Amino acid sequence: MSRYVITIGRQYGSAGREIGFKLAEKLGIKCYDNELLKVAAKESGLCEQIFEAHDEKPTQSFLYSLVMDTYSFGYNNTGFVDMPISHKVFLAQFDAIKKIADTQSCIIVGRCGDYALENYKNVLTVFIHADMKHRVERIKERRDIKKDSDAKDVIIKTDKKRASYYNYYTNKKWGEAKGYDLCINSSMFGVDGTVDFLADVAKRRFGN
Repeated sequence: MSRYVITIGRQYGSAGREIGFKLAEKLGIKCYDNELLKVAAKESGLCEQIFEAHDEKPTQSFLYSLVMDTYSFGYNNTGFVDMPISHKVFLAQFDAIKKIADTQSCIIVGRCGDYALENYKNVLTVFIHADMKHRVERIKERRDIKKDSDAKDVIIKTDKKRASYYNYYTNKKWGEAKGYDLCINSSMFGVDGTVDFLADVAKRRFGN
C-alpha cells in the first residue's frame, strides 16, 4: 500500500505521543501532534493560538448536525462564520487531518483522527493505555510533581477532558476497544517494545 495513516488515541501518561514519534521515525514517515495545529491554522486562516487554547478541550454546547452540515459546505458559508470558535477549531482540524491523509503516509496523534478518517481504507486505528502506576510515575517525572495523588489527579482530569472532547464530536466512545483496530497496554511492553510491536503490525497491515 503506497500511502497509509496510523491514528493514535492515548490515555494521559501512557507515552502515546512519544510512541507515535518513535514509530514514525522507525517507519520513515511523519508524525503529527501539535504540528497538526499549525496545518489547521494555515488552512483555515484562524490564529494558531486559538487552536492551542481549544486543543482537545470539551465544549459546553454543540449542535452536532449543524456543525457537520456546515462541514459539508465548507468554511465560507454563513453557518461557519456564526459558529462558536471551538467548533471552528474542530472542523479545521478535521479538514486538515483529511488533507494530510490524502497526500502522505503519517501518524496522527489524538484529535479524533480515527473518526476523521473512518471512511478511509488505508488506516490503522490504535488506542494506547497503561497501568495507573506507570502513568503516575511518568507524569511525576515529566511535570515535576512530588505526590502520587497529585499526579493521579492530573491524569484523571486530563483523561476526562479528552474523553469528553472525543465523545462529543464523534459517534464513538473514547478508549472503548471496539472503536479501534488495536488497543495496547504500553506499560506491558515499554515504549520501545510498543513501538516495535506497532511497527510489525503496520508492516503486516500495509506491507513493506
